[in-house]
Amino acid sequence: MRIAILRPADGYYVGWQAPADEYSRLFGDALEFRIWSDPGDLTDFSLILPLLAWGYQREPARWYGLIDAWKGLPFANSLDTLRWNTNKSYLLDLEASGIAIVPTLVAPSLGAADLEVARTMFDSSLLVVKPAISGGAEGTYRLSPADSLPGDVAGAEMLIQPLIPTIADEGEYSLFYFGARFSHAILKRPAAGDFRVQEQFGGKEAMIEPPAAAFSLAEATLAVVLGPLLYARIDMIRDTTGTFRLMELELIEPALYLSHAPDGGSLFADMVFGATVSGQTG
Repeated sequence: MRIAILRPADGYYVGWQAPADEYSRLFGDALEFRIWSDPGDLTDFSLILPLLAWGYQREPARWYGLIDAWKGLPFANSLDTLRWNTNKSYLLDLEASGIAIVPTLVAPSLGAADLEVARTMFDSSLLVVKPAISGGAEGTYRLSPADSLPGDVAGAEMLIQPLIPTIADEGEYSLFYFGARFSHAILKRPAAGDFRVQEQFGGKEAMIEPPAAAFSLAEATLAVVLGPLLYARIDMIRDTTGTFRLMELELIEPALYLSHAPDGGSLFADMVFGATVSGQTG
């Protein structure tokens, strides 16, 4: 039994060693880490997980090319799922299936006019823009009407969303499912004055018991995704009316926060070892 986890190249700006240590604890000598952008021969692995394939947003053409090249290999979540989940316009697919999402406008080539359309559409002066293919909040900005369009995202394919004020007051919920089973949940809060909940921007997280409405949204979301999922992280926020809305469905390289799982990640390990026996392929 051999398990591969794809990781970032050396020098990536977010450290990957801490979660890697958690995975090593769970899988021991069966586990090997490979750099996602140059992984070498993967054919002898029983299961491949791109859990630390951070940085693919910087090289999307290479990422899509590798997804094609990996056809037939045993990926934990299918390669079709990885392709679909790469571009965050998948949110509109989920909305069309009846899932409540944070209101989202996709701008194929972001310009100032798109921001004005979004402010009218969402009745919100404060907007958040993020790349359609993104990770770690790179290229993500909060924009008021007085702000200029940042040069690094002008003309790029971007998502535009209203800034939901509860991100600062309450935070962002993340629910984790392994197989079809709930494992644990956390609440992530941004640093004072920020809106980004990632740790590299000062965000903090704590284990929580999700409200029933959060469970309902998570399970409705998973129910409309085609094919089995070995792991999933469902990020959501409660809007000012109290409605939970999906922010992201992370099926490629989510941080799993296994230190907050009551079982220390045993359910995740069981699902992974079970998949190696069943011969799940991507």
